[in-house]
Amino acid sequence: MEFKHIPVLFNEVMEGLQVKPDGIYVDGTTGGGGHSEGIAKQLSDTGRLFCFDQDADALKASGERLSVFGSKVTLIRGNYENAVAVLKERGIEGADGILLDIGVSSYQLDNPERGFSYNDDAPLDMRMDRDGNLSAYTVVNEYSREELTRIFKEYGEERFASKIAENILKKRASGPVKSTFELNEIIRASIPAKMQALGGHPSKRVFQAIRIECNRELEVLENSIEGFIDFLKPGGRLLIISFQSLEDRIVKNAFRAAESPCICPPGFPVCVCGKVSKGKVITRHPVTAGEEELKMNKRAKPAKLRIFEKTDNDPV
Repeated sequence: MEFKHIPVLFNEVMEGLQVKPDGIYVDGTTGGGGHSEGIAKQLSDTGRLFCFDQDADALKASGERLSVFGSKVTLIRGNYENAVAVLKERGIEGADGILLDIGVSSYQLDNPERGFSYNDDAPLDMRMDRDGNLSAYTVVNEYSREELTRIFKEYGEERFASKIAENILKKRASGPVKSTFELNEIIRASIPAKMQALGGHPSKRVFQAIRIECNRELEVLENSIEGFIDFLKPGGRLLIISFQSLEDRIVKNAFRAAESPCICPPGFPVCVCGKVSKGKVITRHPVTAGEEELKMNKRAKPAKLRIFEKTDNDPV
């Protein structure tokens, strides 16, 4: 399958990064390479861009797209949670800009064999890294009722989480749930018809929850933001694009904590905790796609971009 990739909020990202021709940049979720290409085009011969992705298909596609930039661009297969450690091993001590475009890519959604979409009948998979151990099949067929209920509630905000989990276990009693359409049938049978008529595919929230669980998406994001901010050079920027409220909340809170880290009780007249601000939030409200972009790419609608800039006088 051809790797189709339309980078969301492209102009806003390029403006927000404020690319320096001789700077060092990191794209932690390269995907098809759309944002990476935009960054690389602005780099001089001394500039460098490091592109990470855990999906081998994505790296192959982006590698072809970015090959014209030669040694300016380095592709690295791996989860962005390890990016800082990997770069330090290579002698890179800081970055002028870091970009994360969180979530599942259009290619992963549109490729039936990957099992991300509830619109195609396919084996349950949903692994962004196809060498990963935890697949959707494992989650659906081996997790307990309590574990399934938890992830459907926490990661999918699914109102009927308990009933869906109960019906999955009933189905498992006669054999494993093997495909996306089998899971769809269980979900539809668990949600009252009048609730299904309110809009949206009934499987959307459950599929999101399973995908997040398989790829540790929220855990990786939450554990990575502070390290990325610390890795920025003075004046460097961290840009994060999220596509659902759970991710955006993590980004917003992490940026706020980095800007105003004081943990003193509200009643204290002066700060005594000694925690120092690491920089400032550039986007008080998330940047979203405009009408023109939405005409071209409807999947950009839920995208939210937030930007953090490291303090100039804060050394790496």
